[in-house]
Amino acid sequence: MSRHFVLAAGGTGGHMVPAAALAEELTKRGHRVALVSDARGVRFPGLFDGIQTHVLPAGRFQMKKPLGWPSAIREMWRGRAMARELYRTFKPAAVIGFGGYPAMPALLAAFSDKIPTAVHEQNAVLGRVNRLVAGRVDAIATSYAETERLAAKHEAKTHLVGNPVREAVLALRTRAYPLLEEDGIFRVLVTGGSQGASILSQVVPDGLAMLPVTFRRRLQVTHQARIEDIDAVRAKYAAHEIPAELATYLPDLPDQLAWAHVVIARAGASTIAELTAAGRPAILVPLPSAMDDHQTVNAREMTVAGGARTIPQTEFTAKELAKQMQRLGLDPAALENAAGRAKSVGRPKAVSDLADLVESLDAPLARLPVGAPQNKAAFA
Repeated sequence: MSRHFVLAAGGTGGHMVPAAALAEELTKRGHRVALVSDARGVRFPGLFDGIQTHVLPAGRFQMKKPLGWPSAIREMWRGRAMARELYRTFKPAAVIGFGGYPAMPALLAAFSDKIPTAVHEQNAVLGRVNRLVAGRVDAIATSYAETERLAAKHEAKTHLVGNPVREAVLALRTRAYPLLEEDGIFRVLVTGGSQGASILSQVVPDGLAMLPVTFRRRLQVTHQARIEDIDAVRAKYAAHEIPAELATYLPDLPDQLAWAHVVIARAGASTIAELTAAGRPAILVPLPSAMDDHQTVNAREMTVAGGARTIPQTEFTAKELAKQMQRLGLDPAALENAAGRAKSVGRPKAVSDLADLVESLDAPLARLPVGAPQNKAAFA
């Protein structure tokens, strides 16, 4: 039976990409989907083509600026009123939040109107907004077997589904790891997520330059950099005589992942999900300022499995990068094994499992567990 669903997501790629994947899956199943976000969220190119979108005000509560809280509360309640007006005409069967303050008005309105709700957590640490609403939603979908800051009392309504990725990335799962011959081209992909990462631009060119000359001459690099860094990074690669393609945005990321032998990246939720879906070994440099240090926790599962090496940013130097690259790159068999270990912790059914959970929300008598059970060790 065709139903209506509202997806509410904050304006960062980590929230918007899984929301877009669910929107596509629900649409394929014959449902109608509306997106609620902020001005940033609706600007992501190609993510929500053909999807009804609504921009609602949502105040942001900055812990270090309490004087701004009254204004944030007013904006939040204004967004809630607008969401309730949307629900009167759209009549959603359920409202699904993906984290971020822009999801709050939609969820508050759903609580008020007694509409079934769920939240999806992309990271290995339950985010602030999802923590605030965890007690009131009907279901919590997680991406990792162990999710920190998730209360034990919510175990019964928690479902491990994984983090949805784009179909183009998921398709890489059936393709073999790219052939790596001892004297063949060694392809490196460097990406700092949707905003780039200056630390990667500062360290990676010099680190690759420290590799033995026979290894360095085999390199082919694709590097995503911030616009303010890109000229300096290009000059560094040229000075080191390392072939490199530079871009501020990689719209063809699935194609880049397809041929990459190793990826150097941050440890954002979407990045980890794509690496484990495709099966690509990585050197991960978690963002130290991430809320609750969640990127370090995100990297743990893939690293423990043997699919990645994690280097804290305080230890991420050119010398350390060169050492890790040699350990990975000088043994093709070990590198291919690492690719398989990365793939072993991927969750390719994430979007279908999440859609199943969403469809079950307005049918409580028929509700069944969806996805694998949450690891009890995850609950604090």
